Amino acid sequence: MSIFRPLVMLAILVGACFLANRHTDHHKVPTVTEDGVERVAEPSSIFTTLYYHVIPSPIVAAHGADAHGADAHGADAHGADAHGADAHGVDAHGHDDHAGDDHGHAASGPLVSIPFPGFLSAFDGDPHKDGTQFVMYNLQIFQIAALLMILVAFSGVPSYLRTGKGDYVSRLMGGFALWLRDDLVEPAMGKELSAKLLPLMMFLFFFILFMNVMGLTPMSVTPTASIFVTGALALITFTLMIVGGIIAQGPVDFFKNLVPHVPGFLWPLMFLIEVAGLIIKPVALMIRLFATITGGHLVVLSFMALIFFFWSAFGSTVGTALSPVWVGFAVFIMIIEAFVALVQAYIFTLLSSLFIGAAVHPEH
Repeated sequence: MSIFRPLVMLAILVGACFLANRHTDHHKVPTVTEDGVERVAEPSSIFTTLYYHVIPSPIVAAHGADAHGADAHGADAHGADAHGADAHGVDAHGHDDHAGDDHGHAASGPLVSIPFPGFLSAFDGDPHKDGTQFVMYNLQIFQIAALLMILVAFSGVPSYLRTGKGDYVSRLMGGFALWLRDDLVEPAMGKELSAKLLPLMMFLFFFILFMNVMGLTPMSVTPTASIFVTGALALITFTLMIVGGIIAQGPVDFFKNLVPHVPGFLWPLMFLIEVAGLIIKPVALMIRLFATITGGHLVVLSFMALIFFFWSAFGSTVGTALSPVWVGFAVFIMIIEAFVALVQAYIFTLLSSLFIGAAVHPEH
């Protein structure tokens, strides 16, 4: 049974990659035609094509060939004569002037579109529908996969910690948990506060870690390469800083204790600086995680794009000769990214623990 859980985790990863690629148009660029109908077109260069894999993409009803293959092969949805001028220009699109449009095709609609209250219009993900719509993105697939992998990985840890017996995954995850408690959370927060927040800090660490690691696999998406995901994680830290500090000290003392002992004429200036510091800390968490993960992916994609660029610009001989160089650089960066995936989860959890501990215990 020792291999069962690794196989389940692998199945979760493969399933997430399949769903994300089956139901997203991540390589398409939205455009608007002259008649006002929104359509999509292929990116203009290989660099653009690969870079779009980093951008979150909505989950659509069908992907690529399945959704649009009917246009090319004459399926019933577009009429029996899909390649004829009448079927392509009038029946399929309803406009004669589309007969010569061979490069674009209609954008797929979101697979999941849930109506939200109107005051949340800033989060509208489907401008084609009236009202505010919550649209599921490919990022959510891998966030759900990360949660499932955490549940599977830790399913044997309680038994291992009680009895000392367990398989390799239980020993590995149990060792990580003890290390986080003894060397990271408790020193940063103190024993009393860490006992209350240790489950949350462990969740943040492993949630970020699994998302980062899954993003290194082919055909995957990295949720932490989205500023919205890292911003939501940083918002958790910010909320605990403010709420935890106010509960521990009281609302008046919390803001009063932000400023150390300084001359009275400096107090207003120091208060503004400290309040700004409260906001800057989670913003720094958000940007650090987002920029590090996104930057690593863009470097890898750039090296991979150079393979196709040299093929098209200098011919197959030069392109083939230089391909091992670009692949080697890409593999080297991927190895660094594997290390960064762990380091960034550690840094985010450590700084969150320090920020929350400082807000609850200002004397420290």
